[in-house]
Amino acid sequence: MHGGRRALFAANWKMNLLSSDIEDFLDDIIPVARESAAELVLFPTSVYLQKVARLTEGTEVKFGAQNIFWERCGAYTGEISAEMAADCGAKYILCGHSERRHIFSESAEMVTRKARAAQASGLIPLICVGETLAEREAGETLETLRNDIFCSLAAVGASADLVIAYEPVWAIGTGQVATPEDAETAIAYIRELIRELWGDLADEIRILYGGSVKPENISDLMACPNIDGALIGGASLDADSFAAIIANGENC
Repeated sequence: MHGGRRALFAANWKMNLLSSDIEDFLDDIIPVARESAAELVLFPTSVYLQKVARLTEGTEVKFGAQNIFWERCGAYTGEISAEMAADCGAKYILCGHSERRHIFSESAEMVTRKARAAQASGLIPLICVGETLAEREAGETLETLRNDIFCSLAAVGASADLVIAYEPVWAIGTGQVATPEDAETAIAYIRELIRELWGDLADEIRILYGGSVKPENISDLMACPNIDGALIGGASLDADSFAAIIANGENC
């Protein structure tokens, strides 16, 4: 634990894994979760929320939805609401992932509305922020993070349960990873921005790193005092890989 904050390892499966894959994965991960001091959260695609709910019932594994719409109900074909995700047993909602921001053109206002909808349904938003390669090369990383944090959090309810993930866009799925020093600098800055908004609550909010996280690099990342866990993409699709990340991250 860093500052009393419980480590969190979250698996973002994106548009991957079928029903049988999920069954096999959970057969391997549920025993890991039972022995781990960390919190483990899975983000399956929405069509498998109820399946994951059934398979994880009574276990230490939690799960959430990768995306929601901010209205409770209505003529929004293809969308699901926070209330629906909660009804399936979800505990978390992923908000503002870079793929949602850049592929689906989600604005900071949309991220905020989704996070507020999650909170209104008793769910915990996991809000993603991070710079693109162009912003990084232009020296705009800290400015981008300030804009992301202030625009995404200003209208969200202050809560120690809220989770932030720093995901440098240039590191997602590329095999590149921010150095531990770079990641710690960015995440420490994010914590200070949260302090500007919400005071000492910043010491309780968990901030994760995401972007080509692997068993080989998680120990160095978790050794940083402000990094409280990881949001993991490709390496979370394989149970052995995810389990190794958890083990290495806890034992750093």
